[in-house]
Amino acid sequence: MIHQPLAHDSAALHVSGEARYVDDLPEPAGTLYAAFGVSAETHAKILAMDLAPVRAAEGVIAVLAAADLPGANNIGPVFPDEPVLAAEVVQCRGQPLFAVAATSIELARRAARLARIEYQRLPAVVTIEQALEKKQFVVPSVRCERGSVANLPGAVHRLAGRLRCGSQEHFYLEGQVALAIPGERGEMLVHSSTQHPSEVQHLVAAALGVPDAAVTVELRRLGGAFGGKETQAAVFAVGAALLARATGRPVKLRADRDDDIIGTGKRHDFLYQYDVGFDGEGRIEALELMLASRCGISADLSSAVNDRAVFHCDNAYYLQNVRIVSHRCRTNTVSSTAFRGFGGPQGMFAAEAVVAALARHLGLDALDVRKRNLYGAAPRDVTHYGMTLQDNILPELIAELETRSEYRKRREAVKAFNASSAFFKRGLALTPVKFGIAFTAKSMNQAGALVHLYADGSVHLNHGGTEMGQGLMIKVAQIVASELQVDLERVHISATSTGKVPNTSPTAASSGTDLNGEAARDACRTLKQRLVQYCSETYHVRAEDVVFSKGLVAVGTAKTLTFAELTREAFLARVSLSATGYWRTPEIQFDRERWRGTPFYYFAYGAAVSEIVLDVLTGESRLLRVDILHDAGRSLNPAIDRGQVEGGFIQGMGWLTMEEVVWDDEGRLLTHAPSTYKIPVASDCPPVFNVSLWERGENVRDIAHRSKAVGEPPLMLALSVFHAIYDAVGATSSSREPVPLEAPATPENILKAIHELHRSPGR
Repeated sequence: MIHQPLAHDSAALHVSGEARYVDDLPEPAGTLYAAFGVSAETHAKILAMDLAPVRAAEGVIAVLAAADLPGANNIGPVFPDEPVLAAEVVQCRGQPLFAVAATSIELARRAARLARIEYQRLPAVVTIEQALEKKQFVVPSVRCERGSVANLPGAVHRLAGRLRCGSQEHFYLEGQVALAIPGERGEMLVHSSTQHPSEVQHLVAAALGVPDAAVTVELRRLGGAFGGKETQAAVFAVGAALLARATGRPVKLRADRDDDIIGTGKRHDFLYQYDVGFDGEGRIEALELMLASRCGISADLSSAVNDRAVFHCDNAYYLQNVRIVSHRCRTNTVSSTAFRGFGGPQGMFAAEAVVAALARHLGLDALDVRKRNLYGAAPRDVTHYGMTLQDNILPELIAELETRSEYRKRREAVKAFNASSAFFKRGLALTPVKFGIAFTAKSMNQAGALVHLYADGSVHLNHGGTEMGQGLMIKVAQIVASELQVDLERVHISATSTGKVPNTSPTAASSGTDLNGEAARDACRTLKQRLVQYCSETYHVRAEDVVFSKGLVAVGTAKTLTFAELTREAFLARVSLSATGYWRTPEIQFDRERWRGTPFYYFAYGAAVSEIVLDVLTGESRLLRVDILHDAGRSLNPAIDRGQVEGGFIQGMGWLTMEEVVWDDEGRLLTHAPSTYKIPVASDCPPVFNVSLWERGENVRDIAHRSKAVGEPPLMLALSVFHAIYDAVGATSSSREPVPLEAPATPENILKAIHELHRSPGR
């Protein structure tokens, strides 16, 4: 069962439509439906809010404003800086002001639009530049330094530039939804589409003014999340629970897609400035880098996201002398939040842009410059934050991919094509990925599990992780089945519930299998110890002579039992067949004052080669071929992992080429529906898509059968697509200036880059 390409446990249910999500659950009798009334202003004082028309509307049962909350008016996950319902000041458009419960979802939404609100407009800060000018930040800025950048003026070659990468909407298939069911004595059961059941539990309990133990949050699966349901699910769960408490009836709150996109956070967009010194072969000698992100109205997870951007702005490259300053800008836009990669993609974007710029300046192949700057043997094996790499396999992996993809041959073919074609240009790029695995918040690197053995030998598995399509449940079930040596079909996967496993971490940071798999394995080992002790005492054999294998248990040489027979005997002998398991990641430590330590348990690696063709008249580009070689360690489930690599890559390609989040100068989000916001579809996949897991991969850490996390790292492989476009745009001009291409590389941004490049000196 381990290292086998097994199907997702819900695959058949997904394709048949039988998989139940929150909105599919049977609704209890008397269920009400909820909606939020939201701000129509970007930043304003609330002078008056007349909710009488809302209360008088057809079908309305209850209306709640901030003054009606029985407990805390807060959904801030780290700092208490964002209200459930705004009371005196609105800080962005779409911010909830009140909640309505009615007899149908249509009536609730109509009623929510009837409020009469009088505002006094206040000055709004919308852009990163405006926030920097006003020095307006959600948390203090961070500085990380190693060596000295004082030698920049004396560098043989020196470049300075300005970069920008855009935001990204999560666009999960299942929107934000929660169903709250009130119980006796103030208890509340909440079915929530969330990556973080425990956080939702805590925030709901605080809003209701009850202990955490009075609230249970449960879910079997999410219809996609990508980070967008780590903190953003909370307001919907809290809103539903507050209305359920007020009415004494079940309440469902399901967001309309437009309202969902307008009212929930997105990937942080970044502005960068760099100053780099390098030698004649492209080796970086000193780098000064400024990162600034749009964080929105509250801190949310911006501190950790921007920290990870700082951690990953080296990508795979050794920076001997570096100074990094990171600003976390407060703006009157919805709070930016977690998104697959969690700041890592934005950090790597800077690294790859700098390397591409200096390669172009020197007239060198960017791959050669990338290889010269890779981490290597000591002393080039220590990151800018002081962590020593234990398993840097990138030089070998890149060399293998370079050969497999016929990079050098194709590079010459691209040159020949571009020399003979005036209106179409091809681009080719190979980019690496080095991604740290662990939560950067140390306390989150822990997990719990609960495993029951029944008398018939079947197994009930529960843990704190959430299934959002990524295959977590099947992987943990594989670990359990392997540990107990039973058929996978005997392991029953149950819904995640805070009532079974408490105080869980979010399913995020690509750590779901590592944490929950090890916790479940710990529970299984406890159960096996009890069964071994029973056999040893009952059959008078040594513990080491009790062997579990393929559904059988050999008790010495004289007796063999099926696993079901043993569990039946153990039950009759009053042996406990239920156990909890626990895991916490060791060796994680980081000193934020010094910005030094070991924030990650290990690194996942990969590399991709992408080739595109570009129409220089329209700015349209098409991806022709992709070759990926990704390190998943000793993959627990190659079928699941390959799917994650493919999906992550395409999602990253969307972020870098077509998914454009646009706010106008007044802070209105203009891209809040499929008509204005475009994500990749099947036709955007390259006709040649070669994806391989590195056969020599093996985690140096003994975790999850020496597999490696695979949820987030593949997204950053899509940087190869952006840099293939960069390469093609560069081929339109003889200038050695950096290509002024912003992400996403939409046709408009591509044409803008071509025109700016043609106006640069030395074209």
